[in-house]
Amino acid sequence: MNELIEKISKLKKEKNAVILAHCYQNIEIDEVADYVGDSLYLSQMAAKTDAEIILFAGVYFMAQTAKILCPDKKVLLPRLESGCRMADMITLNQLREFKSKNPDIPTVCYINSTAEVKSECDICCTSSNAIRIVDSLKSEKVLFLPDTYLGKWVESKLNGVNVITYPGFCPTHLQIRPEDIINARNKYPDAPVLAHPECHQSVTSIADYVGSTTGIMKYAAESDKKQFVIATEKGVVERLQRDYPEKEFILIKESIICPNMKWHNLTDIYNALEKEEHEINVDKEIASKALRCIDRMLDVSSVGAK
Repeated sequence: MNELIEKISKLKKEKNAVILAHCYQNIEIDEVADYVGDSLYLSQMAAKTDAEIILFAGVYFMAQTAKILCPDKKVLLPRLESGCRMADMITLNQLREFKSKNPDIPTVCYINSTAEVKSECDICCTSSNAIRIVDSLKSEKVLFLPDTYLGKWVESKLNGVNVITYPGFCPTHLQIRPEDIINARNKYPDAPVLAHPECHQSVTSIADYVGSTTGIMKYAAESDKKQFVIATEKGVVERLQRDYPEKEFILIKESIICPNMKWHNLTDIYNALEKEEHEINVDKEIASKALRCIDRMLDVSSVGAK
């Protein structure tokens, strides 16, 4: 593995490439990644990079987002099979039908959506900034897609806003049930339960903390507690355990693994970078419209940011 890491590092320098990795990826990929984080952070890093090649260790919509933000750069995805089941739950025609049934209402799309869907939405959001984005619209009603559970969680945090959601969901997070939290609390009574807002509201309503992957990791890092139950993807637990070995992190159930996020390995990254294969391209007209949606999110996220 060390030899492969060295080869990838050498290729990055030769090709002026940057590797962005989502924190649900296989943890070995962190060894070659320049930036590791959640969707908002990686979008921000993609927008800022001076590299000529962006290799995205994530899923398809993330690589699309990087290409939209950096149209003149070559964007590579190690394995093209790494799609997102939630993003695939809404097509452009389904979006148009959803909007036609709810006319003249601002439309917010979760970043877990295709470029085509983003191109016909008003603003984008991630789980890190969803509350802030919806609040920034100053509207009594908001359309939110494709994740109904993130949308309803946002609604629960904002007084007087009716968030009308599309019936999409994350199959991985929806595996987590309230009884899992109850069982975890019985077994680990001193451990706070930290959950992702893609979970069902019956889970988020009883968790001790709800937030994005970055929010969960920050909470665990800053807490005086020594034990935590993590109700999100396994990759978060692995990184927390690596970074804070003095603490204990318990995955709420072993099945909480995103299969599409686990497609990539170091060999795939080396091959994609060496051959410059699996390049991601987005139609220019769609990209131009989607860029406005993403830029609005980044603008709102940067105001007052520390």
